[in-house]
Amino acid sequence: MSEAQRPIVTVIDYGSGNLFSVARALEHVGAEARLSHGPAEIEQAERLLLPGVGAFEDGMQGLRERGLIEAIRRYASSGKPLLGICLGMQMLASVGEEFGVHEGLGLIPGRVVPVPAVDLDGSAQKIPHIGWADLSPAAPGAWQDSIFAGTAEGSSVYLVHSFQFRPDDEANRLADCFYGGHRIAAAVRSGRIVGCQFHPEKSGEAGLALLRAFVQQT
Repeated sequence: MSEAQRPIVTVIDYGSGNLFSVARALEHVGAEARLSHGPAEIEQAERLLLPGVGAFEDGMQGLRERGLIEAIRRYASSGKPLLGICLGMQMLASVGEEFGVHEGLGLIPGRVVPVPAVDLDGSAQKIPHIGWADLSPAAPGAWQDSIFAGTAEGSSVYLVHSFQFRPDDEANRLADCFYGGHRIAAAVRSGRIVGCQFHPEKSGEAGLALLRAFVQQT
C-alpha cells in the first residue's frame, strides 16, 4: 500500500498516553498515525483516536488546557470514527469519580467508578486490575456492525485499570470481561464512537485486528 493510500488516524496528544506504542500499532495495521496538538487538526480528522493512561481529572485537564474538549465533541457529532483507549475510553463518559467527581466529555452517558476491591466471595483482590481477560459480547449480536464483528468470543486482551466505565444505558455496553466475578465493561459504543478499556496495542493479534477494523472504516 502506498503512502497516498494509507488511512490516516489522528492521535490526540494531550500529555497523557503511550503515544509511541499506539502509533506503532496503527502503522503495523496499515495506517498513518498523525499526532494532533490543536483543535483544527482534530475537527479535520478522518479517524480520531483518544489514548490515555493515568487519572481521569488529569486527562480532562490536559484536554482543557489545550482547548481540545469542544473540538472533540464537534468531531464526535460528525459521525466519523472515534476510538478511546483506557483512560481515553473513560473520558468519553459523563462523569468520573476518581479523586472526586469530575465532568467528562459526555459522549457516551455513564460514570467512571472504582473497580471493586473484593471479589464476589468477599475476598480482597488486587487493584489495579492488571493482566489478561477474555472478551464476551455484552448482549447477543452486540458485536454485529462494529469493529468487533470479526473478533472471536473469548479472545484475550490486556488491561491495566483501577476504574471502570458504567454506562447509563445497557445498549451502550459493547463487550464485557470479568474480574473477581464482577462484570466489567471492556468496551462501550454509541454510533461510531467506541471505547476500549483494554489496550488493543498490547493485546496481540486480537487487539491488532480491532485496530485494523477501526482503521478500515470509511
